[in-house]
Amino acid sequence: MRLLNGSELAGYIKERQAHQVRQLRAVKKFPKLVIFYDNDSPVIAKYMSLKEQYGADIRIDVEKRFLTAETAAAMVRSAAEDASVSGIIIQLPLTNCDESILELIPNDKDVDGLRGERDTATAMAIHWLLTGYGIELPSLKLAVVGRGKLVGAPLLKMWKDSGYDVTMFHRGDDLTRLCDFDVVVTATGQPGLITSEMLKQGAVVVDAGTASEKGVILGDVAEDVRTERDDLTITPKIGGVGPLTVAMLFENVIRATK
Repeated sequence: MRLLNGSELAGYIKERQAHQVRQLRAVKKFPKLVIFYDNDSPVIAKYMSLKEQYGADIRIDVEKRFLTAETAAAMVRSAAEDASVSGIIIQLPLTNCDESILELIPNDKDVDGLRGERDTATAMAIHWLLTGYGIELPSLKLAVVGRGKLVGAPLLKMWKDSGYDVTMFHRGDDLTRLCDFDVVVTATGQPGLITSEMLKQGAVVVDAGTASEKGVILGDVAEDVRTERDDLTITPKIGGVGPLTVAMLFENVIRATK
């Protein structure tokens, strides 16, 4: 089994970014990321912690700000108008606030790409991960499972715009058809959804799904996939898409600061 190690690729990117931030700070430009959230689910807490640590490592200020339904619009507008804020993230999913607040983020501060006017950080991370490991996407049949705002929908659009042979699988579709595809990207948040018998011999599998069960964060890929299928190229349980997604976010923060 070959692992798609996003942590390794992110490490190279982080070194370059740290150098870029030093250059910015030397000329009195100070990158700053604001993360808005409205609940403390384990998945959200984990991802915010990763972003805080990454920011600290490359000397980018990261602020978390808790939203309520009553304060959300005013708080996001305030950050949007604040010249010291380089980038803004609305940490999804929201439980108390309406996602319409995404529209209050100026395009130049939308480092997550959730307004739909640029590729999302997660979609970019998956693309970079695959191409970084030499996966020849233009010549392969690609499947995307799940059409969420963060991963599935933007990745489908990115790959279709590039002219790739890509198919979207929605809730209720026959997933046994996945055995016809060379690359499978899954992001549904349904633990164990993708099983061994669904996957083609030698397939490339990217598990971008996240769910929490009893405090443990789980992906979409069933345990038997990693224990029974040595022929696959697959993301590890930890350190696959996540580290590169964070790297892409901060790439956009640096770009916005410049």
